[in-house]
Amino acid sequence: MMASAPAPPTLPISNPQSGGGAPSSVANGGATPIATPAFRLFLSRLSDSARRSLSNRRPWAELLDRSAFSRPDSLSDGASRIRKNLAYFRVNYIALLAAVLAVSLLSHPFSLLVLLGLLAAWCFLYLFRPADPPIVLFGRTFSDRETLGGLVLLSIFVIFLTSVGSLLISAILVGAAIVCAHGAFRVPEDLFLDDQDPGGAAAGFLSFLGGAASSAASAAGPVVSARV
Repeated sequence: MMASAPAPPTLPISNPQSGGGAPSSVANGGATPIATPAFRLFLSRLSDSARRSLSNRRPWAELLDRSAFSRPDSLSDGASRIRKNLAYFRVNYIALLAAVLAVSLLSHPFSLLVLLGLLAAWCFLYLFRPADPPIVLFGRTFSDRETLGGLVLLSIFVIFLTSVGSLLISAILVGAAIVCAHGAFRVPEDLFLDDQDPGGAAAGFLSFLGGAASSAASAAGPVVSARV
Protein backbone atom coordinates (compact mmCIF):
# COMPACT_ATOMS: atom_id res chain seq x y z
CA MET A 1 0.00 0.00 0.00
CA MET A 2 1.38 3.36 -1.08
CA ALA A 3 1.80 6.06 1.53
CA SER A 4 -0.43 9.11 1.07
CA ALA A 5 1.24 12.22 -0.31
CA PRO A 6 1.90 14.98 2.25
CA ALA A 7 -0.54 17.93 2.23
CA PRO A 8 0.78 21.05 0.51
CA PRO A 9 1.88 23.81 2.87
CA THR A 10 -0.61 26.60 3.58
CA LEU A 11 0.47 29.92 2.11
CA PRO A 12 -0.28 33.11 4.09
CA ILE A 13 -2.73 35.48 2.39
CA SER A 14 -2.37 39.18 3.06
CA ASN A 15 -5.41 41.46 3.32
CA PRO A 16 -5.02 44.37 0.88
CA GLN A 17 -7.32 46.59 2.98
CA SER A 18 -5.00 46.40 5.99
CA GLY A 19 -2.01 47.77 4.14
CA GLY A 20 -1.23 51.28 3.05
CA GLY A 21 -3.66 51.17 0.15
CA ALA A 22 -6.08 53.79 -1.02
CA PRO A 23 -8.10 55.71 1.57
CA SER A 24 -11.47 54.33 2.55
CA SER A 25 -13.16 57.40 1.10
CA VAL A 26 -11.90 56.41 -2.34
CA ALA A 27 -12.97 52.79 -1.81
CA ASN A 28 -16.43 53.97 -0.80
CA GLY A 29 -16.85 56.11 -3.87
CA GLY A 30 -15.72 59.35 -2.22
CA ALA A 31 -18.34 59.24 0.54
CA THR A 32 -17.40 61.20 3.63
CA PRO A 33 -18.33 59.57 6.96
CA ILE A 34 -19.50 61.55 9.97
CA ALA A 35 -18.50 61.26 13.63
CA THR A 36 -21.86 59.83 14.69
CA PRO A 37 -21.37 59.84 18.51
CA ALA A 38 -20.34 63.50 18.55
CA PHE A 39 -23.20 64.44 16.23
CA ARG A 40 -25.75 62.61 18.36
CA LEU A 41 -24.35 64.18 21.52
CA PHE A 42 -24.61 67.61 19.92
CA LEU A 43 -28.27 67.07 18.98
CA SER A 44 -29.09 65.69 22.41
CA ARG A 45 -27.46 68.57 24.29
CA LEU A 46 -29.01 71.06 21.86
CA SER A 47 -32.50 69.68 22.50
CA ASP A 48 -32.04 69.55 26.28
CA SER A 49 -30.64 73.09 26.48
CA ALA A 50 -33.40 74.52 24.28
CA ARG A 51 -36.09 72.77 26.33
CA ARG A 52 -34.56 73.96 29.59
CA SER A 53 -34.28 77.54 28.33
CA LEU A 54 -37.84 77.61 26.98
CA SER A 55 -39.09 76.48 30.37
CA ASN A 56 -38.09 79.94 31.68
CA ARG A 57 -40.52 81.73 29.36
CA ARG A 58 -43.40 83.79 30.70
CA PRO A 59 -46.98 82.51 30.25
CA TRP A 60 -48.29 83.32 26.80
CA ALA A 61 -51.63 84.41 28.32
CA GLU A 62 -49.73 87.09 30.22
CA LEU A 63 -48.00 88.17 27.03
CA LEU A 64 -51.34 88.50 25.18
CA ASP A 65 -53.41 89.99 28.01
CA ARG A 66 -55.60 92.49 26.15
CA SER A 67 -56.49 94.41 29.30
CA ALA A 68 -52.81 95.40 29.70
CA PHE A 69 -52.53 97.17 26.33
CA SER A 70 -52.71 100.91 25.96
CA ARG A 71 -51.23 103.57 23.76
CA PRO A 72 -48.01 105.13 25.09
CA ASP A 73 -48.22 108.79 26.05
CA SER A 74 -44.99 109.75 24.29
CA LEU A 75 -42.06 108.33 22.36
CA SER A 76 -39.96 108.15 25.52
CA ASP A 77 -42.76 106.31 27.30
CA GLY A 78 -42.91 103.80 24.47
CA ALA A 79 -39.13 103.29 24.58
CA SER A 80 -39.28 102.76 28.34
CA ARG A 81 -42.02 100.18 27.92
CA ILE A 82 -40.01 98.35 25.29
CA ARG A 83 -36.99 98.13 27.61
CA LYS A 84 -39.04 96.79 30.51
CA ASN A 85 -40.96 94.30 28.39
CA LEU A 86 -37.76 93.09 26.76
CA ALA A 87 -36.31 92.39 30.20
CA TYR A 88 -39.44 90.47 31.22
CA PHE A 89 -40.59 88.72 28.03
CA ARG A 90 -37.19 88.23 26.40
CA VAL A 91 -37.47 84.45 26.06
CA ASN A 92 -40.97 84.80 24.59
CA TYR A 93 -39.71 87.42 22.15
CA ILE A 94 -36.84 85.18 21.03
CA ALA A 95 -39.29 82.32 20.48
CA LEU A 96 -41.51 84.70 18.50
CA LEU A 97 -38.60 85.72 16.29
CA ALA A 98 -37.77 82.06 15.71
CA ALA A 99 -41.41 81.38 14.78
CA VAL A 100 -41.40 84.23 12.24
CA LEU A 101 -38.18 82.87 10.71
CA ALA A 102 -39.67 79.36 10.55
CA VAL A 103 -42.84 80.58 8.86
CA SER A 104 -40.84 82.60 6.34
CA LEU A 105 -38.65 79.61 5.47
CA LEU A 106 -41.59 77.21 5.25
CA SER A 107 -43.33 79.59 2.86
CA HIS A 108 -40.21 79.56 0.64
CA PRO A 109 -39.26 75.86 0.27
CA PHE A 110 -36.35 76.56 -2.06
CA SER A 111 -34.62 78.83 0.47
CA LEU A 112 -35.29 76.28 3.20
CA LEU A 113 -33.71 73.50 1.14
CA VAL A 114 -30.69 75.69 0.36
CA LEU A 115 -30.14 76.46 4.06
CA LEU A 116 -30.56 72.81 5.03
CA GLY A 117 -28.07 71.83 2.36
CA LEU A 118 -25.59 74.42 3.64
CA LEU A 119 -26.02 73.16 7.22
CA ALA A 120 -25.56 69.56 6.08
CA ALA A 121 -22.39 70.53 4.20
CA TRP A 122 -20.91 72.10 7.35
CA CYS A 123 -21.84 69.08 9.50
CA PHE A 124 -20.76 66.30 7.15
CA LEU A 125 -17.72 67.94 5.58
CA TYR A 126 -16.13 69.75 8.55
CA LEU A 127 -17.78 69.94 11.98
CA PHE A 128 -18.44 66.25 12.64
CA ARG A 129 -16.27 64.60 10.00
CA PRO A 130 -13.47 62.34 11.26
CA ALA A 131 -9.96 63.57 10.57
CA ASP A 132 -9.13 60.40 8.64
CA PRO A 133 -9.78 59.69 5.79
CA PRO A 134 -9.48 63.04 3.98
CA ILE A 135 -12.04 64.32 1.51
CA VAL A 136 -11.39 63.04 -2.01
CA LEU A 137 -13.43 64.62 -4.79
CA PHE A 138 -12.88 64.07 -8.53
CA GLY A 139 -9.59 62.35 -7.77
CA ARG A 140 -8.22 65.29 -5.70
CA THR A 141 -7.59 65.25 -1.97
CA PHE A 142 -8.75 68.34 -0.05
CA SER A 143 -7.14 69.36 3.24
CA ASP A 144 -9.11 70.66 6.22
CA ARG A 145 -8.02 74.23 5.48
CA GLU A 146 -9.21 73.99 1.89
CA THR A 147 -12.49 72.47 3.04
CA LEU A 148 -13.04 75.26 5.58
CA GLY A 149 -12.27 77.94 3.01
CA GLY A 150 -14.67 76.38 0.52
CA LEU A 151 -17.46 76.20 3.11
CA VAL A 152 -16.92 79.83 4.13
CA LEU A 153 -17.10 80.98 0.51
CA LEU A 154 -20.18 78.86 -0.05
CA SER A 155 -21.86 80.35 3.04
CA ILE A 156 -21.10 83.92 1.90
CA PHE A 157 -22.49 83.16 -1.54
CA VAL A 158 -25.68 81.56 -0.19
CA ILE A 159 -26.45 84.19 2.46
CA PHE A 160 -25.40 87.41 0.74
CA LEU A 161 -25.64 86.72 -3.00
CA THR A 162 -28.93 84.82 -3.22
CA SER A 163 -32.53 85.41 -2.19
CA VAL A 164 -31.90 83.51 1.05
CA GLY A 165 -30.17 86.49 2.66
CA SER A 166 -32.97 88.93 1.81
CA LEU A 167 -35.53 86.44 3.11
CA LEU A 168 -33.72 86.08 6.44
CA ILE A 169 -33.26 89.83 6.83
CA SER A 170 -36.90 90.57 6.00
CA ALA A 171 -38.10 87.90 8.46
CA ILE A 172 -35.89 89.31 11.23
CA LEU A 173 -37.16 92.84 10.53
CA VAL A 174 -40.79 91.67 10.64
CA GLY A 175 -40.18 89.84 13.92
CA ALA A 176 -38.39 92.87 15.41
CA ALA A 177 -41.28 95.12 14.36
CA ILE A 178 -43.79 92.80 16.07
CA VAL A 179 -41.68 92.71 19.23
CA CYS A 180 -41.27 96.49 19.32
CA ALA A 181 -44.98 97.07 18.71
CA HIS A 182 -45.93 94.70 21.49
CA GLY A 183 -43.35 96.15 23.85
CA ALA A 184 -44.52 99.72 23.20
CA PHE A 185 -48.23 99.01 23.78
CA ARG A 186 -47.92 96.48 26.64
CA VAL A 187 -48.21 98.27 29.99
CA PRO A 188 -45.40 96.89 32.21
CA GLU A 189 -46.67 98.18 35.56
CA ASP A 190 -48.05 94.78 36.57
CA LEU A 191 -44.84 92.95 35.74
CA PHE A 192 -42.53 91.87 38.57
CA LEU A 193 -39.08 92.24 37.08
CA ASP A 194 -37.30 91.38 40.33
CA ASP A 195 -38.57 87.79 40.26
CA GLN A 196 -35.99 86.84 37.68
CA ASP A 197 -32.32 87.53 37.52
CA PRO A 198 -31.78 90.09 34.72
CA GLY A 199 -30.48 88.35 31.66
CA GLY A 200 -30.72 84.91 33.23
CA ALA A 201 -33.34 83.43 30.95
CA ALA A 202 -32.01 85.05 27.83
CA ALA A 203 -28.48 84.04 28.66
CA GLY A 204 -29.61 80.46 29.04
CA PHE A 205 -31.63 80.59 25.84
CA LEU A 206 -28.95 82.22 23.74
CA SER A 207 -26.11 80.13 25.11
CA PHE A 208 -27.62 76.71 24.46
CA LEU A 209 -25.88 76.55 21.11
CA GLY A 210 -22.52 77.24 22.72
CA GLY A 211 -23.11 74.68 25.43
CA ALA A 212 -24.16 72.00 22.99
CA ALA A 213 -21.29 72.77 20.67
CA SER A 214 -18.75 72.64 23.49
CA SER A 215 -20.12 69.29 24.63
CA ALA A 216 -19.88 67.89 21.14
CA ALA A 217 -16.38 69.31 20.79
CA SER A 218 -15.28 67.59 23.99
CA ALA A 219 -16.70 64.32 22.68
CA ALA A 220 -14.91 64.79 19.39
CA GLY A 221 -11.65 65.78 21.07
CA PRO A 222 -9.60 62.95 19.53
CA VAL A 223 -10.82 63.95 16.09
CA VAL A 224 -9.78 67.57 16.55
CA SER A 225 -6.41 66.65 18.00
CA ALA A 226 -5.80 64.29 15.11
CA ARG A 227 -6.41 67.12 12.66
CA VAL A 228 -4.04 69.42 14.48
